[in-house]
Amino acid sequence: MAVARCLTVAGSDSGGGAGIQADLKAFAAAGCFGMSAIVALTAQNTVGVTAVHEAPAEFVQAELEAVFSDIGVDAAKTGMLFSRPIIAAVADFLAQHRVPLVVDPVMIATSGARLLQPEAVSALVSELLPLATVVTPNLDEAVVLAGKRGPRRELAERIQALGPAAVIVTGGHGEEAVDHLFDGHEHYEIPVPRHAKLSTHGAGCTHSATLTALLAKGIPLPEAAREAARVASLAVANGLDWLGTGEGPVDVLGLEAQE
Repeated sequence: MAVARCLTVAGSDSGGGAGIQADLKAFAAAGCFGMSAIVALTAQNTVGVTAVHEAPAEFVQAELEAVFSDIGVDAAKTGMLFSRPIIAAVADFLAQHRVPLVVDPVMIATSGARLLQPEAVSALVSELLPLATVVTPNLDEAVVLAGKRGPRRELAERIQALGPAAVIVTGGHGEEAVDHLFDGHEHYEIPVPRHAKLSTHGAGCTHSATLTALLAKGIPLPEAAREAARVASLAVANGLDWLGTGEGPVDVLGLEAQE
């Protein structure tokens, strides 16, 4: 059986905890071949982001063309997209090369650094969300996209009305540890174990990348959502909280268990 091919369109994390690096590890852990289109470089560690260097939009398009024209893509995800020109370039390309698409609307890093410029939010909503198979905001991101606060069920419905086929409001933030999936017809609540760990850096990326890999394998969305929640939670439980002096990275590969 052929190995599923997964593409991440996101930013590079020099500390290896989130972004492209987290996505590629999650793809590998799920048994998929991972590829990347890097939209920005970040100077980043467990403490925070100290600099962002944006790639030209035409270069991002060249990366996408290189991957799609030769290797092919079974499913793709977007993470940090940073700016309106990058979003426009990615959305234009993916509109012409339709594959299952997970949009992780990354806005703020764990450290608090802004990873999506404020003026780019409207472009994300109008140009990229309508292309999405599923959007995976955390609670704070869901409030921004929905335009108001409310329970996860209401937020998911408001975001789904913006164009994506489905929405998962993830449960890592807020009082209730539950992922809420709305596919336009049915609501699903997916309990997520919460761990007392200081190693959550990359949890959202790991969740959305794992979801992408499972969709690439043809697994139905409700089942894929449950498995992605389980994998991301386990990655937090296995997190390397001794690494660095800040928020440690999750460990989707179970590195310490292999010692």
